[in-house]
Amino acid sequence: MVKPLRCSVHGNACARGSATLLPGLLAFALLAPPAVFAQEQSATASGKTANAASTPAAEWKPALKLSWETGAGKSYVIPFAEIVGFEFLLNQYDRRFMSHEVYGTNWSSFKHNLGSSWVVDQDPFQTNQFLHPYQGSVFHGFARSSGLNFWESMGYAFGGSLLWKEAGETGKPSINDQITTTFAGPMLGEPLFRMASLVLEGGGGRPGLWRELGAAIISPTLGFNRLAFGERFTTVFPSHDPAYFSRLQLGATLNADVHSNVNLNTNASPDEPRVQQTLKRNQAIADFAMAYGLPGKPGYEYTRPFDYFNFEFSAVTSNIIDNVFVRGLLYGTSYEYGNNYRGIWGIYGSYDYAAPQIFRVSSTAASLGTTGELWLSRKVALEGTALGGLGYGAAGTIHGSGERNYHYGLTPQALLSGRLTVGDRAQFDLTGREYYVSGVGSTESRGSENILRGDATFTLRVYDRNAIAIRYTTSHRHAIYPDLTDTHQRVGTIALFYTLLGDTGLGAVDWRKAEEGGPAQPQDQNADHLPL
Repeated sequence: MVKPLRCSVHGNACARGSATLLPGLLAFALLAPPAVFAQEQSATASGKTANAASTPAAEWKPALKLSWETGAGKSYVIPFAEIVGFEFLLNQYDRRFMSHEVYGTNWSSFKHNLGSSWVVDQDPFQTNQFLHPYQGSVFHGFARSSGLNFWESMGYAFGGSLLWKEAGETGKPSINDQITTTFAGPMLGEPLFRMASLVLEGGGGRPGLWRELGAAIISPTLGFNRLAFGERFTTVFPSHDPAYFSRLQLGATLNADVHSNVNLNTNASPDEPRVQQTLKRNQAIADFAMAYGLPGKPGYEYTRPFDYFNFEFSAVTSNIIDNVFVRGLLYGTSYEYGNNYRGIWGIYGSYDYAAPQIFRVSSTAASLGTTGELWLSRKVALEGTALGGLGYGAAGTIHGSGERNYHYGLTPQALLSGRLTVGDRAQFDLTGREYYVSGVGSTESRGSENILRGDATFTLRVYDRNAIAIRYTTSHRHAIYPDLTDTHQRVGTIALFYTLLGDTGLGAVDWRKAEEGGPAQPQDQNADHLPL
């Protein structure tokens, strides 16, 4: 992935060493739709005469069209070519404009990397824990938008990461990058692919320009394949009509407090005063969240990975990406209890990234858990999720002294969330997360970090889908290393938002019959949904 500048660009020397990725030029040529279609047409179509190749370009039509139900028209060749081409172009850009020392690969560096032992690299936290997962989502997205399923697409994320580590950089391949790109990438990429597909599906019939553009912004790989291959990939991924709820929030922090015993004066003598960590107390915030496949929708089944997922993203003016939280059901089923409870349970995959100004934490994990909804009365519903599992995580201090910038290790973690909805007027959300970044699986088995994060949000719908919300977020870090003073850090913020809701019903799914206190027409759960 693109990394920080490590040395100056060496003029014409940037052109040397591209032999490693020269095969990418040939593979990249496969991106031309006629070549690919001709190749796969000859392998799959029967009874076609040789003179079909002489058909004028204006009358040419693809022999295959993607069917998500049968798998017809999917391609294993196209995403392979796209990934090789993408990495070739990325490498050429990086060696010219970032660092030739890091990205000036050649045949010798490729052979050296193949025989090298894998390491845990020292790249910046955001590079390793966000940009590499996003790169993995690109690899995953190329495969998904070519008709491959979730697990097949994860294989392409693995292969794309392996190719980049061996041939895209001169340094030794890093195991931490391979893990985050392979596993966190699909956890991030699948919700983007699903949301983009939902935008395309929402209008009914053939999507118009604005829906195509919106989908491409959410999932650029999906947009690219639909544009580059025309009718081949115009079939929209079928959502099977899930119950979903989305909200977009724009606001600002009203107040913030910080407590930290980290001394920023790294050369301080015992007589010099400590320099405390600070944070920006007032900043703008943009926040988007979506819950997809909420339990309780009659007839909806959980047969594919991420038929249920929860996606949250926040951007702030202080450090741009404040947090990304994704969890999705990989394998599980629905269940019910009585007339008032519906739920799902199984194995969840998750990708978390949080950077509350003075420290950071990120984890990719698999967990066992459940999500359910309980109607407490005619108009009051409680929806919640409980997860517990194991991941590979990283945590550390921003601008700390005497510490490694961040620490890797196996990470037991837990999540507990609840959402209380009162009619179509008010909603209260409460979420708690805990991460224990251990010394197991770390290059430095000498310490651990315990991270706690809690969010409480109250939302009041004012008119139609317009609402206001107030949120309090607190994050705690306790780090223990034998050769360092124990670290205690806490950040708390209060923020006020304007909220655009995706549903006037605030996302509560009501499956009850009218005589049991439910809606008169329970089949119309998504009637008031916005596209996103």
